[in-house]
Amino acid sequence: MRRNVSAYVPAAIRRCRRTACVIAGAALLPPLLILPMSGADDPSDRRLQNAFTDAAREFQVPRSVLMSVAYMQSRWDAHPGAPSVSGGFGPMHLLDTDLVKAPALSPEPKAADGVHARPSAGAAGPSTKESAGPSTEEAAGPSTEEAAGPSAEEAVGVTARHAVQPADLQHAARLIQATAGRLRTDAVANVRGGAALLAATQTQLGKPLSTDPADWWDAVARFPGTRDVASAAAYAADVFTVIRQGAHRTTAEGQDVTLPALPGVRPHHRTPVPGGPQRPEEVECPAELACDWLGAPYEEIDDSAYGNHDLADRPRDQPIEYIVIHDTEASLASMFQTVQDPSEASWHYSVRSTDGHVTQHVRTKDEAWHSGSQFVNARSIGIEHEAFLTQPGTWYTEQMYQASARLVRYLAKKYEIPLDRQHIFGHDNVPAPTADSIPDMHDDPGPFWDWRHYFDLLGAPLRATAGPDSDMVTILPDYNTNQPRFTGCTRSGSPCRPHGSSAVRLYTEPRENAPLIQDPGRKPDGEDSTEDVNDLGSRVSAGQTFAVADRSGDWTAIWFQGHKAWFKNPKSHPTAVGAAGHMVTPKEGLDEVPVYGRALPEEEAYPDDMDEPDESPLPYSLLAGQRYVTQSGVGSSYTAKSFGDTPNPVVWGREKYYEIQIGHRLGYVRASDVDVMQSSATTAGPEGEEAPPAQ
Repeated sequence: MRRNVSAYVPAAIRRCRRTACVIAGAALLPPLLILPMSGADDPSDRRLQNAFTDAAREFQVPRSVLMSVAYMQSRWDAHPGAPSVSGGFGPMHLLDTDLVKAPALSPEPKAADGVHARPSAGAAGPSTKESAGPSTEEAAGPSTEEAAGPSAEEAVGVTARHAVQPADLQHAARLIQATAGRLRTDAVANVRGGAALLAATQTQLGKPLSTDPADWWDAVARFPGTRDVASAAAYAADVFTVIRQGAHRTTAEGQDVTLPALPGVRPHHRTPVPGGPQRPEEVECPAELACDWLGAPYEEIDDSAYGNHDLADRPRDQPIEYIVIHDTEASLASMFQTVQDPSEASWHYSVRSTDGHVTQHVRTKDEAWHSGSQFVNARSIGIEHEAFLTQPGTWYTEQMYQASARLVRYLAKKYEIPLDRQHIFGHDNVPAPTADSIPDMHDDPGPFWDWRHYFDLLGAPLRATAGPDSDMVTILPDYNTNQPRFTGCTRSGSPCRPHGSSAVRLYTEPRENAPLIQDPGRKPDGEDSTEDVNDLGSRVSAGQTFAVADRSGDWTAIWFQGHKAWFKNPKSHPTAVGAAGHMVTPKEGLDEVPVYGRALPEEEAYPDDMDEPDESPLPYSLLAGQRYVTQSGVGSSYTAKSFGDTPNPVVWGREKYYEIQIGHRLGYVRASDVDVMQSSATTAGPEGEEAPPAQ
């Protein structure tokens, strides 16, 4: 029997055509929010802004509610015709249920010691994210992160086991009497569909189509479709935070969208009654996040190999100093298979794209194999985000950013991890442990991860801490308008679609036609750096801080891997801001200081029965007169790996190191080789700050 769809559309809407409804509904919006009607004479970059206004009038949804929900769904990006990894389309991220093939993303909890089918040791398995386990060389394995991303059919094979999806594209299409194809490709139709769904939900709840945003809490909480009370409430709270704070963004499609702040809005909602599935006792998550447990197995594969993580007793035996941000380069369903395979890599948490749902795999006290460096693994927590870096339209959704930031804030507070870019960094910033492992290190989350927005959500905004003429700078381009040229998103050499980026490109001279900076470690055979989206050799990223080497007009040079590296930094549109802090420079009398990818103890620290690892200086040096930024001292340590029932012993040395921003990746120098100096900044910087101790 055909469903009576009209029953779900408010009667006031059904009684009129679109134009009449828009006129009749105009008085429902606060005067400050009413913008001109969209039409043929509208500037093309205001089309989406006007679409929100028109849809709000038509369906009697407060525009602030409609726009804030869309912001949480997609940050207003449309990606016309391209699905997210969960099959969502358009600014409202409406899920096309006709494409969804498997309703199973939230995992059934499995014991960490469960028996799983597995390939022989060393087999690649289904993962494209190989990371270092306890191998001698600590290499990450060949990088396979150049995939173009999923097709529409591949992308939608996953959705929440507990999800009821009101943000249903097919339902929205019926409500506005349009084809599903139009809602996939036309942002205006997509917004209308989202507004119709919100209005229908409000009516189903027996609530009036109120002009007061505060009356829409329950409809908002139901929009993403989760049955988990905590995550639904957190979603609604985030939407209302956007309403109160307002937002402005230039979207990936070049649409200029502004939501004025309404600081006085306080939602009228009932306190949620606890319900839904109970959180597994193994889970370490903030209370407001929906979290599951899917354990990574700690199993012996044969006499010489085991997987896929190490038992530890952190932070008692080693400090947890870093949080490493990854993207999966695969669907989450595939990654769940990978993390249950003892011959594969592991990580502590996964964050789902569609709604930010978190799944934990390894206890934070234990060491996961995720970064490509045993040294970093031993001191870090690894978080995977469901995404593909080679697609500018990859859906790093706002719900993913929000959930990830909540998780990182929780972990940083628990383990006293500083919220800065030398402690919260990407897989692409992890230092290679040895010189020969540099080409194999991974490149995620890539240039399209919005570090500036992420640190805003962490409550530690990236900003100027000194005047514009300081001797240190923090890279800080405007993400939306900073769109450097990239290639290789779909196939090698082909231009990527212009997209906002955290990356700033480096040149050998202060001109854009100069050669790019070269990375002798990444390309040891002397090949040139390129504009490929996976080539980190000649770029820096938002939040990274460097010592200034020179200035020339609109150009600034920084010390980078032993050389002056120039980037365009015009005062009218700066890509970097002044910074204050500490730098290291070679001690007097030293012409050159080696740089390392790990801070290892001195030879005498190792027991007689333990084979010590070989030191392997990286092919970069600190030369006399050069300076590199440091934000912390680091103690030297090494953990010998073996399979057993107790944590592996940790060898601590007397040798101290400083962590430095040597290039796109971090590095370490011996404290005995360098002097620490404070920046000469006198404005906006810390007063009388002591040098960071070499721990």
